[in-house]
Amino acid sequence: MNPRAVVVTGAFDNPRSREVRFLEEAARLGAVTVCLWSDRLAQEQTGQPPKFPEAERLYFLNAIRFVSRVRLIDQIAGAQPLPDPAGFRGAIWADEENPDREARLAFSRQAGLEYRVLAAEQLAGYPEPPAPPAGIGRKKVIVTGSYDWFHTGHIRFFEEASAYGDLYVVVGHDANIRLLKGEGHPLWSEAERRYLVGAVKFVTQALISTGTGWLDADPEIQRLKPDLYVVNEDGDRGGKREYCEKRGIQYLVLKREPAPGLPARSSTRLRGF
Repeated sequence: MNPRAVVVTGAFDNPRSREVRFLEEAARLGAVTVCLWSDRLAQEQTGQPPKFPEAERLYFLNAIRFVSRVRLIDQIAGAQPLPDPAGFRGAIWADEENPDREARLAFSRQAGLEYRVLAAEQLAGYPEPPAPPAGIGRKKVIVTGSYDWFHTGHIRFFEEASAYGDLYVVVGHDANIRLLKGEGHPLWSEAERRYLVGAVKFVTQALISTGTGWLDADPEIQRLKPDLYVVNEDGDRGGKREYCEKRGIQYLVLKREPAPGLPARSSTRLRGF
């Protein structure tokens, strides 16, 4: 039996855990199609240009495991933020709590949609996304990092690393990030960072480190016994290469490059963006 169609809409500009939690809860209702506002439509609806261009927002959403399809839209149906609803008749329109609830409910009834509001309490917390089954015979790949101010550069790194096998991402715990980077770090808690990383479809499982220093993932590495440890050029330090040589783990350094057509991103530059 095919899952019920669910439609959500919005700019999804600079999405954080709340937006991803919304997509996760919407996906519990059926297969989610995101009607993503174009740059022009986002500016028309919000009164200001989006911080991230439509191509980057499209790439981000397509990487989220709770999203089945992303459709870029440039026009909406009158006062409501959906495109022509004819193609969605019988679907569920999932929405957050909104002062226009009654108007949206009336619009949905007329358009043949079921209107569902996901309450704020439904979006609380950071549940661990279920890990997909590991591929039989595939290598285990591990990457580590803070992944603070999560962005498309991280997603691209995961995409490339996952080409080598099932990808396990170990997110640095809060105390260790402060130890390495100083006060004011991290911006986001370890639970939120782990949640966002785990929501990416290229990631088999996201974990929080339990060690200290540059090799804070040592306990997790000993337990997982990965075949490869992948880093980008910025992460090629802290004794990781020597650590892998000693333990017979293949060590791979990837160039830090954005997905084709997207701008380069770094958490440092995005602080306060």
